[in-house]
Amino acid sequence: MTPSGLAILIGAGPATGAGIARILAHPSHGNLAVALLARNPDNLSTLATSLRSSAPNSVIETFPTDTQPSNLTNAFSAIRSHTSFKNLKLRVGIFSVKHASKKPFLEETHEEFTKSLHDYVGGAFSFAQEFLKLLFEHHGEKSLVDGGEKKGTLIFTGTLGAMRTNPQFAAYGAGRSSVRMLAQSLAKEYSAQGVHVVHTIANGSIKDEDTEAQRTGKTMSAEAVGRTYLFLSQQGPELWTHELDLRPAQEKF
Repeated sequence: MTPSGLAILIGAGPATGAGIARILAHPSHGNLAVALLARNPDNLSTLATSLRSSAPNSVIETFPTDTQPSNLTNAFSAIRSHTSFKNLKLRVGIFSVKHASKKPFLEETHEEFTKSLHDYVGGAFSFAQEFLKLLFEHHGEKSLVDGGEKKGTLIFTGTLGAMRTNPQFAAYGAGRSSVRMLAQSLAKEYSAQGVHVVHTIANGSIKDEDTEAQRTGKTMSAEAVGRTYLFLSQQGPELWTHELDLRPAQEKF
């Protein structure tokens, strides 16, 4: 079955990213061609092989990159010219990059603090810019009021750290909350042009498994996150979710 469009996922790891990619790519679910972006080429290749096996007849390609602006630009250029994506329009972009930083405040250097923001918040900024450029190349820039259609969905996977933080998590909280505000700004700027921007708050562990822990609500299933993201991407302009809290049933809040 020919894919219905293109999805780009950065932060393609063996847990959350794997489940999301499998659902988006599987012909019986999203039926989207998926471009996987992550830093480690070997791990990325292993993940793609596993996904192709678990989602037969899917179109999945890999593009090793980190979140540095020039590297993301090169990755998107490679996506534009890749034969597997010929004649496919971009539909979904997902920023699901890990961000972890814990250190006593007086032991953290200015360099460490700002590097954390540069890599994570700067990465979200650069990914969003590249996504929007390609989206408008594929769909044009006609607004909904002028007869344009929904062009695509951009999702940022966040955590509870975007809402509140704890001692020794200064850089983490600053980074997560900054990306949340970036998503909000983009939603306000581009919704009228048919771009759906979402920030999710993943509160709890996510595993690419189907075990007792998932069935009893101790941990989230990565494929459940994927199904949720697919649902978000299919929302029409008459109702768009901007922020969504994700948690397993037993997670305290």
